[in-house]
Amino acid sequence: MDARFLGIAELDGTPPAAVVVDVMRAFTVAAWAFARGAEKIVLAGSLDEALALKARHPGWAALKDGAPAPGFDAVNSPALLRSAELGGRTVVQKTTAGTVGALAVRDAPLVLCAGFVVAEATAGLLRHRGCDSVTYVVTGEDGRAEEDLACAQYIAGRAAGTAPDPAGHLRRAAHSRAAAELAQGVRDGAHPDDVALCLELDRFPFAMVAGPEDGLTVLRPYAVPAPA
Repeated sequence: MDARFLGIAELDGTPPAAVVVDVMRAFTVAAWAFARGAEKIVLAGSLDEALALKARHPGWAALKDGAPAPGFDAVNSPALLRSAELGGRTVVQKTTAGTVGALAVRDAPLVLCAGFVVAEATAGLLRHRGCDSVTYVVTGEDGRAEEDLACAQYIAGRAAGTAPDPAGHLRRAAHSRAAAELAQGVRDGAHPDDVALCLELDRFPFAMVAGPEDGLTVLRPYAVPAPA
């Protein structure tokens, strides 16, 4: 399996398959939203778009990076979302890096959004689809975020059928700049448990697939078929 690891600005053309990685915290949060019952997540291109969608659909829940803000129901923190009641609801998500990366490859035939919490399910879906070439979008720090690269490389190894040691990849993520900033409270809208929750390997049994629906880019959980 051919694997490329690119930052958002390095993307060229439309890949046949893309895995967009944002460990801390967009796609850990997305996974938690599904675990709390969300039906789907609409990936918004801007804060204004997120608020406009929420205004048109008052029952939807909107979340963003940073501090709480009027019109938004939640912030981009897995720890702050893990007790939310989202049964059957649609979530609108806008973040600094993760949603930007997903929208950058939205025309790809297969777009997966991932973090460590859905790593094995993501790799399993790539294997199930027989993907020969996968572009891993490392969303943080202009493609240099160590936590995203570590997760992408781990998923790539599992997708290729190897058995990479997860401990080393998780250690890299734990010592990343993002982890330090979250632990030190540098980032607004953070909770002390966020880092630990972002490093829970395979917490959830589903992959997350993004695709077009009614002119929007929509993320949904996907149960990977068991190997025959």
